[in-house]
Order: sequence, then structure tokens, then C-alpha cells
Amino acid sequence: MEFILASASPRRRELLSQIIKKFEVIPAETDEKVNISLFPEKMACVLAERKCDEVFAKNPYKTVIGCDTVVVFENTVLGKPKDRDDAKRTLKALSGKTHFVITGVCVRNAFKKLIDFDKTEVKFNVLSDEFIRQYVDSGSPLDKAGSYGIQDGGVVQEYFGSYTNVVGLPVTLTKKLIDGVRVDQ
Repeated sequence: MEFILASASPRRRELLSQIIKKFEVIPAETDEKVNISLFPEKMACVLAERKCDEVFAKNPYKTVIGCDTVVVFENTVLGKPKDRDDAKRTLKALSGKTHFVITGVCVRNAFKKLIDFDKTEVKFNVLSDEFIRQYVDSGSPLDKAGSYGIQDGGVVQEYFGSYTNVVGLPVTLTKKLIDGVRVDQ
């Protein structure tokens, strides 16, 4: 089976390489706007499916993996920050508190399409204004849902669930979906 990851994320590429040795990267260019009345789990799955379907339409003889991660804090979905000030506001709001990270994954080939999500509870450390300023100045939070990366030191106190889900690709779930669409078994 030939695989395509429908994401430009270097973190997702690295995680996928743990379960698949050879794959192409063709980022989806789809609009990430979605009906905000959807439950966050459904929202992540709809966006993952949209990305997967877009890339699959041009590559119908390959297996495509699409995903989307959302951060949910106090019943509000937090996407990627608009700018540095937005990242600072988000980090200040999350400081010392708990939120959820949900990643929808869609795996599709010519025979089957499977979609599911993983959900992880994350508790932040209490972050000082100076830490937030330095962290945002590093640029790391600017391309991540929720304005942070769990792999970046000092941000997360603890988590319950999948670490790789918070990074952006739940490895165990993704492997299960890939195994579920295999026709060569």
C-alpha cells in the first residue's frame, strides 16, 4: 500500500514515521472553517475527513491519512493563534488550568474510509508572564492549536491519555485505522 499524509506538520510526519516507513506528504489546502455548533469531537473529525478527501480526490489509488487537532477550554474551541498577542492571551488563560486536546483522524483508500478521534486531558503549569513572553518570542506556539506544544518544556504539568494525540497524531489510533483499511491482509 502507498500512503500519503495530508498534512505539512513536521510533528505529524515524525509521528507517522513510527508506524509507516515510507509515505508521501501532500498537505491539504482545504478551508478549516466548520460549523461551530458541532461538538468538538465531530468538528475535529469533519476537518480531518475534509483534508483526507481533498488529497484522496487527486490520489485515488493511494491510502490517505488526514487529521485535525482542536483544543477545547471551558467549552470553547481554540485554534491556532492569529498573532503573538493572541498566543499570549491563550497561554495566560490556560495557565494552571485543565483543557482537552482532540485529534480527528481519517484514513481512506479506494475500498474503505475510517474516521475516529482521540481525546486527552491536559493540565498546564502556572505560567509566569515572563515565561509566556519568552515562549511566544521563541515562535514555537504560533503554528499550534492552543498556542503550545506538549513537547516544549515547562508548559504542561500532566496529561491523561495519549501524548502523541496532543502532539497532533494519535499513533495508536492511526495505526488501528490504517490496519482497518488494509486490503492486503
